[in-house]
This record gives sequence, structure tokens and C-alpha cells, in this order.
Amino acid sequence: MSLPAPTISKTPSRHTIITALGVTQIMAWGSSYYLPAVIAPAVVADTGWPLAWVVGGLSLGLLVGGLISPRVGSSIERYGGRNVLAFSAACIGIGQIGLAIAPNLAVYIVAWLVIGLGMGAGLYDAAFATLGRLYGLEARSAITTLTLFGGFASTICWPISAFLMGEVGWRGICLVYAVVQLFIALPLYLLILPREVPQRVAHSGLKEAATAVPINNTNLATMIVLASTITLAAVISSTLSVHLLTILQAGGMALAAAVGFGALVGPSQVAARAVEMMIARYHHPIWTKL
Repeated sequence: MSLPAPTISKTPSRHTIITALGVTQIMAWGSSYYLPAVIAPAVVADTGWPLAWVVGGLSLGLLVGGLISPRVGSSIERYGGRNVLAFSAACIGIGQIGLAIAPNLAVYIVAWLVIGLGMGAGLYDAAFATLGRLYGLEARSAITTLTLFGGFASTICWPISAFLMGEVGWRGICLVYAVVQLFIALPLYLLILPREVPQRVAHSGLKEAATAVPINNTNLATMIVLASTITLAAVISSTLSVHLLTILQAGGMALAAAVGFGALVGPSQVAARAVEMMIARYHHPIWTKL
């Protein structure tokens, strides 16, 4: 009697992995980085906590994310991104529960620190590193495609958050996003991303390129310039992401109109990525600044 052939588990297709990461990136950005823009005024009105500390929770979370980034990178390099990204979803979900039940400002800040762990382990940098670990030099197009998904995070999540604000309040919004992270994003990471990262055969030309380059004064100066410009760009971006809706409302716009106008940021980012894909061979930071 012949026995049935054993079932061989296959790594999900490139399209499936990119789509899953795209969906989870939208949810991760929307339930962390873009959240204070909608809920901060309501949190202040409801609790009386200072606005500086209410939005400062995000700043502290970003600081935590930066501090753990070296550990995140080394973990993805060694083991792949599956467990790291799953850890991210769990942290953001638990942090959202902490925000929802926070009885005082101290608990609120601690919740943002937990969310910061999730941001450091699950936003673009970790997702890009995961794709790089999976696809090597072929990851560029996958990374660019992923940014097309992520560009719609504010476009999708700001209107959702604004709608939920009128239905369940800011604490209810946090609980909804906690459910999204724990029961949608977390299972997606565990089910879609491969448990073991396929070992890619290095080309002879890549071995030399992968050799560590010793740090000298020229490299250090380049790193300082890059760090400074990236930090400045991040300060501008995060400031606008938190205060854009408040600024628009201060000018007389209703919340719905401000959300609609602010949501144009997402399509603009996607358009920029599309241009980058068309002129990738000629891409230079100067064009980005222009």
C-alpha cells in the first residue's frame, strides 16, 4: 500500500510577504506614530494633563525605539524578522491597552515607553531589514513597494481615528488599535513570515563588499552629516505628524476637514516613491531636498 507523499511547507511568495508587511506597517504607524495627532486634544480635555507631556509620550517612545535599534538589527540579521516583528505587535498592543486604562500621567508615559519598544522593533527600519534578510540585493524593489503601503498610514488611520473618536472616545480608540495589533498584526507576522530565513548563496563579488570597512575620519564626518540631516528631517516630520491637525483646526478647520486635508500627506509620499522608482538610477539626496 502506497503512503501519501509528505507535505512540504513552502515559504510564502514574495508578493504575499510584501502585502502582509504592507498591511501591518499601515496598522503599526497608524496606532503609534500617527495616533497623538488625533487623540492628544481629547486626552488633555479629558484628563487635564499638560499637552507637552501628552504628546511627549510619543517622543519618549521614539527615544526608546532608537535605543533598542542596534539589538533589533542584530536579531534580524541572525534570526530573521519574524519574531522581532511579532514582538513589536505585542508591545504596541499591550501599550495601547496601557493608554486606554491609564489612571494617571505616569501610567500613560509608561505605556508610551512600551509602545516605543514596538516602534523600534516594528516600523520601517525593522521591516526593511527583514526584507533585506530575506531577499538580499533583490530587496530594493520590495522595500520601495513596502513604502508605498506605509505611505497610506495617515491617509487610512487618521480618518478611522477621527470616526472612532466620536463613537468610543480616545480610550476606546486605543483599545481598538490594541485588538488590531494583537489579533491581526501579530498572527500575520507569525503565519506569513518564514520561521527560518533561507540561506542565500553569496556571490564572490559580494564577499569583498561585505568586508567590514574600518572607521576613519572621512567616514566619521560622513556619519555625522548623515545623522544630523536625518535627525533634522525626523524632527520636522514627527512635529508635523503630531501637530498638523491641531494647527489646521486652530486656523478654523473642523476636525473632519483637517483630517481630510492632512490625509493628502499619504498620497504625496506615495507619489514621491513612484518618482523614485522611475529615476532610481539617478537618485541622489540633492533631488530629495529639492
